[in-house]
Amino acid sequence: MSFSDLLRDTFHTLSAHKLRTALTMFGITWGVISITLMVAAGEGMAVGFERAKEEFGRDVLIVFAGRTSMQAGGTRAGRSIQWTATDHIHVQQASPSCRYVVPELGRGGLPVSSSYNDARLLVTGSLPPFAEIRSIYVGEGRYPNWEDNARARRVALLGSDAKEQLFGSRAALGETIRVGEFPYTVVGVMRKKEQDSNYDGPDISKVFLPFSTMLMDHPLPPPARPETVSRLLVTPRDIEHHEACKAEVRRALARVHGFDPRDEEAVGIWDTIDQAKAFRGMTDGMRYFLGAVGVATLFIGAIGVMNVMLVAVRERTREIGVRKALGATRRSIVRQFFVETLIVVFVSGGGGLAFAYGVCGLVNLLPQMPYFAGLLPTWQTGVASVLLLSTVALLSAIYPASRAAAVDPIEALRWEAGG
Repeated sequence: MSFSDLLRDTFHTLSAHKLRTALTMFGITWGVISITLMVAAGEGMAVGFERAKEEFGRDVLIVFAGRTSMQAGGTRAGRSIQWTATDHIHVQQASPSCRYVVPELGRGGLPVSSSYNDARLLVTGSLPPFAEIRSIYVGEGRYPNWEDNARARRVALLGSDAKEQLFGSRAALGETIRVGEFPYTVVGVMRKKEQDSNYDGPDISKVFLPFSTMLMDHPLPPPARPETVSRLLVTPRDIEHHEACKAEVRRALARVHGFDPRDEEAVGIWDTIDQAKAFRGMTDGMRYFLGAVGVATLFIGAIGVMNVMLVAVRERTREIGVRKALGATRRSIVRQFFVETLIVVFVSGGGGLAFAYGVCGLVNLLPQMPYFAGLLPTWQTGVASVLLLSTVALLSAIYPASRAAAVDPIEALRWEAGG
């Protein structure tokens, strides 16, 4: 039998058994769609949460001053600690495992006004690396730079929501705002971002000033000293230096302020790196759960495919006997079942993949929920599901067909008639 004759017989057989063919194809298609969408949803949640974490800042240690709980160097326990405007210099010099150590001075509820509106906003002053550390992305203009800080210039970058409050839809670059008593020139506007956590408020609602200008114009009110800063922000050189950087910061601050470096009450550290690791474990758990559900659905589909294929071969035992009586060889019979199964598998598997990817594409066109990056399918999942279902379908068809083709034609006809 030529290959064209084989294909013609194959399509004739599939057409003659429409229901059986449709059930087999549905099982394969549903299995591919289910696991692809499940894994895509898990990936979308994991990536969405990861992006949200990065919007706050990547690998940041937020260092707060506290109150001593241990005696050290003749000083009593219970002493209040305050970070000063020069602490970051000493800590940076004593902490080779840390990439950045920058101060932050923040004030909430300061009166801010433009020619169009007034508001009470969060105002923050820090050094230029703050923008990188805290993922402050500039949409227009620029972030206050080192020269602004050196000259204590009165310039400001507005968070996206702060800009809307003060200027609405009008342009803000080059305009003048007043923060408290002092005029500032707007040199930049922040790009809008989703932020899943904060320690004093969302960045999009803030006004960002050079550190020296903030310290000069808006120091913390008493009982804080004029040179006191709100917190220090630290990033390690890399994840491997994370713990070393944290230990170096504690030791350096203990030397400067005269407390025991083991005193955890004196230094409070919000470790976003440890938090990110725990969070990643949670998202990985969700991803594995959804993947497991998809795999379970895939195996249910595989069992359905296997049952349909086994029944199909059983029902065609008489056909196999007739074909052998007419001179067909065992090899040609098995080959026809093989080709039939391949056609069914690739048409239904390809259709399932196309449908699943189409659903993912349509969903991703819609506005996404916070912390969800959409349905992100992986080609590895699609290929693996098609291969698994293909293997199940082929084994379910070829093995019993091979056994049936090995039976004597007369016995096959008698068995089918009796069955």
